[in-house]
Amino acid sequence: MSSTIRAIRGMNDILPDEVYQWDFFETTIRDWLAAYGYHNIRTPIVEQTDLFVRSIGTATDIVEKEMYTFVDHLNGESLTLRPEGTASCVRAVLEHSLLYTGPQRLYYYGPMFRHERPQKGRYRQFHQVGVEAIGYANAEIDAELIIMCARLWRQLGISNLRLEIGTLGSVASRAVYRDRLIDFFERHLHYLDEDARRRLYTNPLRILDSKNPAMHEIILNAPKLLDDLDEESLVHFKELQDRLHHQGIDFEVNLKLVRGLDYYNRTVFEWKTDKLGAQGTVCAGGRYDGLIEQMGGKHTPACGFAMGIERILALMNETGVKIDRTAADVYVVYQGEIAAKFCWNVAEYFRDNELKVILHCGGGNFKSQMKKADASGARFAIIIGDDEANDNEVSIKPLREAVEQVRVGLNEAVVLLKQD
Repeated sequence: MSSTIRAIRGMNDILPDEVYQWDFFETTIRDWLAAYGYHNIRTPIVEQTDLFVRSIGTATDIVEKEMYTFVDHLNGESLTLRPEGTASCVRAVLEHSLLYTGPQRLYYYGPMFRHERPQKGRYRQFHQVGVEAIGYANAEIDAELIIMCARLWRQLGISNLRLEIGTLGSVASRAVYRDRLIDFFERHLHYLDEDARRRLYTNPLRILDSKNPAMHEIILNAPKLLDDLDEESLVHFKELQDRLHHQGIDFEVNLKLVRGLDYYNRTVFEWKTDKLGAQGTVCAGGRYDGLIEQMGGKHTPACGFAMGIERILALMNETGVKIDRTAADVYVVYQGEIAAKFCWNVAEYFRDNELKVILHCGGGNFKSQMKKADASGARFAIIIGDDEANDNEVSIKPLREAVEQVRVGLNEAVVLLKQD
């Protein structure tokens, strides 16, 4: 006997009992983004590997360890399942000359893939919503993206998220800071763990993000980026803080905030919770003014963020946010030769009138059919016997409240079924 094939570890099925939460979230997301003038863009889940190497950076964990990369045996191309969405979005913007008509407000959502150790809130196939504002240089758009998130948390019923903001400065000021960091860590090499030593000359800023408790003190004493920030970045960061204060958005300044992708500059931010253990970041983003030029376009400022859908849904469940399940309006049961034909017309008539209808299939007596009607979650059972069919009528039995069954014509039935 052959063994049962199971889903790949870290890649999960989303079952019907869970999908209603995703439907609610996706509907909320679409309405929320439409309110701010953002438009949906959809890109392939497979891209040329070089897209991510050039954009994310060769010295990142994502490129070094986590990408699902394979060779297309038909043409020898190296392809990768997308580990994040910004690079694909920017590639599409350049390929289709979307900036020709002016700045773009775009969003996407869908599956991403990273070969990580699966744990709560971290999966190998995970889903993200990404929001990108491309062509905007000043701090207004940075502030809008953060303020947008605050509105979304209210709409989803999520509270007690902590916002941390920081700045990485310009490319030039970060290069000066990078050299000072390398010099500092070289003089304290014996304090660095294996991972930090590996990053020292490729991505020393990532050392500051180490979770190793043994390195806490050395990181605390490391040079501060603030000392090397250029004047324009300081002004930009102050303007961002002023706008957030004006809109009543609470935040903490964290100048050790380092994103895991190389393309960020100036503003970086994260929304965090203490309800999900180690995977506490539910939304993160920042500014990436150099990415488009790095990918072959003209210098174009841009800012964006991404949020993990699984983490947000887990947070909603953890904090007791209630989401109503959508069930069918009616479940049609029938008995008799004439009724067996008439019930199809009834079901389609109700659907024509925007009702959600389950038509019983599989036979059985009225008692067994009514059990299935009750289990379906439908608000009403529509009962059809040969008598009802001959008179072009149906009997309506409420399933969720103690109200008498009534027999009416189809037009009146629609009116009654649509009443709250």
